[in-house]
Amino acid sequence: AMPEKKMIFKGLTVNKEDMNHLMLTPLIRYPLPGGSALITFEEAEVAQRIIEMREHTVELSCGELEELDQCRMRVQAVPMDILLPSALEIRLTPSSRSILVSELPSLDISKESLLDKLELFFSKTKNGGSEVESREFLQDPDQVVLTFTEDGVAEPLIERGRIQVPIGKGKYEIKISPCVRGDISNLQLQPSRCPRTVLLLGIPDVLSEESMRDALEIHFQRTSRGGGEVDALAYVPAGRTGVAVFVEDRG
Repeated sequence: AMPEKKMIFKGLTVNKEDMNHLMLTPLIRYPLPGGSALITFEEAEVAQRIIEMREHTVELSCGELEELDQCRMRVQAVPMDILLPSALEIRLTPSSRSILVSELPSLDISKESLLDKLELFFSKTKNGGSEVESREFLQDPDQVVLTFTEDGVAEPLIERGRIQVPIGKGKYEIKISPCVRGDISNLQLQPSRCPRTVLLLGIPDVLSEESMRDALEIHFQRTSRGGGEVDALAYVPAGRTGVAVFVEDRG
């Protein structure tokens, strides 16, 4: 099950063959249990070597502890597997009540004031509009979705394409486009292994968070222990939970 998420698709279709293709950029949020750590190495070979060794004994800076065995901990290294989309089909439906307003002017007024000006203009029938049900800025600050309470209002405005709107002391030409809503009709996932990242499990709560991170990084940077240069390390103490965010590796 996937949570509902609003997405904006932008792009320029140059070739007809590209019309049904969509580039996906992964942004995966993965829950981490307490007593675990994610460690990313600069080289994939090091990560693979750590996973093959499976169990690792990490020496700790134990301070007041006297018994040698109490100054060590055993952790397990397992591969980091996540699910990535392998195929995606989206059913696109033009909205009968919404329009996409873009190419808005850059003015020294708040977003809320700009939305008020747009709603006031497009709510008047003499401007081709009707009562506005909702207005919303998209992630792109120059784009607004206006939704009317009635059907049949959006299409004539979209056919006009551009319209002059008074804002403050001036008039500005803005663009009106269809608002297309997409529903995922088919989504296929396949497991993908992070080549440079290792998940460490079974970490006891025996040091402070900062000291534990240092101890893990020192251990796994040592080539004598099969390690190598560490690119990043995240630690979640026992009794807590965390979320790791994976993005596309462009290195």
